[in-house]
Amino acid sequence: MIESDSHRRGEKLQIRQVAVMVETETSWGRRVIRGIASYADKHTLWHLLIDPRDHEQRSSLPDGWKGHGIIARISTRLQADQIVEKRLPAVNVDDVYGDLPSVGRVITNEGARAELAIEHLLARGFSNFAYFAPPSQRYSNRRWEEFEKAVAQRGFECQTYRPGYRAGRKIKWSEQQRRVNRWLTSLPRPIAVLAVDAYHARQLAEVCHFSSIRVPDEIAILAGDSDELLCEVSTPPLSSISLACERIGYEAAAMIHRMMEGQPPSTKPMTISPHGVVSRQSTDVLAIDDPMIVRALRFIQKHTQRGISVQDVLREVPISRRSLEMQFRSYLGRSPAEEIRRVQLERGRELLGNREMSITEVAMACGFSNATRFGIAFRKSFGTTPRNFRKRLLAD
Repeated sequence: MIESDSHRRGEKLQIRQVAVMVETETSWGRRVIRGIASYADKHTLWHLLIDPRDHEQRSSLPDGWKGHGIIARISTRLQADQIVEKRLPAVNVDDVYGDLPSVGRVITNEGARAELAIEHLLARGFSNFAYFAPPSQRYSNRRWEEFEKAVAQRGFECQTYRPGYRAGRKIKWSEQQRRVNRWLTSLPRPIAVLAVDAYHARQLAEVCHFSSIRVPDEIAILAGDSDELLCEVSTPPLSSISLACERIGYEAAAMIHRMMEGQPPSTKPMTISPHGVVSRQSTDVLAIDDPMIVRALRFIQKHTQRGISVQDVLREVPISRRSLEMQFRSYLGRSPAEEIRRVQLERGRELLGNREMSITEVAMACGFSNATRFGIAFRKSFGTTPRNFRKRLLAD
């Protein structure tokens, strides 16, 4: 029987003290905390110590704190040492320090993030790719490694920002701008850049603005995570990868609950796949030099909800079916029919986040004749049913 059932029967329960060492100043952190709080509200009785800081505003447990468990985004050695010394059940929601003894982990699936990024950029016709992440102790190299691997698997190379200084060194804003601009100048164009996070994606967009580099026409920018404010106020607004932050928090809370009940942590991290790409102006371009193929792709993007076929595309574009097939394979690595289906399913995945729409309404809105056909195609592409995907999405 879970604790919430006992609580409803009026039995006396111990209120467990759980420290949540996750920052509240970022959209990512607030959403993870919301997921933790959601689990606690549904399944147990905890007092959450949210984002404790020391006198220097560093993430730190208060002196004399007597708790039962810790959920943390461990990003410094000092923080890691303090948590290990406490010898309490602990779960890490980041991968900067991934080798801590007896500490569980719930993290974003970096391979899935990389796949979303490369597929989004390939669909826009790019063949030049880069990764932007100034040296920092706030994130690991896993994101870069997985993106570079995804690019290489498609037969392309990934240009990486290497400014020549170590993480932790303080660099003046003007010097940082010069280094980034020098790197951008060296890149082939047009090029698509995955930035490690929304903050650095916005920094990259600012450098492009000051250097009169057109975004997205010359350089398309995709943020590796979503911060709604930063992405929406950037010029231009930034496309971003939507992470399942609430789900990470929820699963981290479930894991720490099990650990506080005596279950040991898994030796392998639990990985949570991102929701998808939120497309905005910073990648709204087709880096293809064939006007007929650009026209065909624009037609597909605009009219997918009508349930169009390849024949509809051919009526719009004066080109033979064989030429259309060959050019699509050359630029995108897939057929026109596969591109239509990809756009339909991406649209469906977005619409499943709308609580007001039924599965049938979602299917019709993205061009399927009925929910059954939508469900078969969705499962084949994403490995789950639309209903189960929605449950996970809305549980976040």
